[in-house]
Amino acid sequence: MVENRPWLTFLQHFVLLCGVALVVFPIWIAFVASTHDGRSLVSGVIPLLPGDLFFENYRTLLSEGMAGSGGGPVWLMLFNSLVMALSIAVGKIAISLLSAFAVVYFRFPFRMFCFWIIFATLMLPVEVRILPTFEVVANLGMLNSYAGLSIPLIASATATFLFRQFFLTVPDELTEAARMDGAGPFRFFKDILVPLSRTNIAAIFVIMFIYGWNQYLWPLLVTTDESFYTIVMGIQRMVTVADSYPRWHLAMATTVLALLPPVIVVVVMQRLFVKGLVETEK
Repeated sequence: MVENRPWLTFLQHFVLLCGVALVVFPIWIAFVASTHDGRSLVSGVIPLLPGDLFFENYRTLLSEGMAGSGGGPVWLMLFNSLVMALSIAVGKIAISLLSAFAVVYFRFPFRMFCFWIIFATLMLPVEVRILPTFEVVANLGMLNSYAGLSIPLIASATATFLFRQFFLTVPDELTEAARMDGAGPFRFFKDILVPLSRTNIAAIFVIMFIYGWNQYLWPLLVTTDESFYTIVMGIQRMVTVADSYPRWHLAMATTVLALLPPVIVVVVMQRLFVKGLVETEK
């Protein structure tokens, strides 16, 4: 029997509202700051209500960009971050699907040894192998390029492991039926495994897109040309200027713009993302 306790319902909603407020309040402050002038933000008192410079600040930001702050146009940095994030997400999914498919459905010498070698790379994030990776990229002439930004970050042991675990749950009857119908390995992979992995692909895409979008250290090392700066690098350069106060209103406007693509991806793919993380029935 489920008891009706109004006070408990109120307490639950109160805790949820407090949690939402803690998450939303910094975003609200950033948005409010982007609608005021720079002098209002360095006075020591942060306003809590939007100002009347919303359109002017964002128009200045998108037209002049980071003039005087050592960076390029904001729209170009957003485009660079989008290309990098999409390349990393799509590349990780494609390579991980193929590697998991090979490990599960093909029999070759040292198959499991190769898988555990891939899995062991989880202990070696890009920050640990940053110097040899940079040397390889530099020797290949991929500095200041989209290939240099994305290719070294494409391999993913996490996605390979998740796809492998999913493929192991696929009934053997599907494999036998595909073989009896004359389907080869690639057709079985394309027509059966990939559609069944739709929710898993969506979940990994969201995670990897945000991972690629938020990259800072690697783009900082491989880009010296302003035309390849990412939006995260742009925000850092806007708040670290010499001999003057940071233009906080434009920096906060840039932060708001940088927040929009990941939010859009999460909102659009929320249902598939949740299903990909919690779904157990295939």
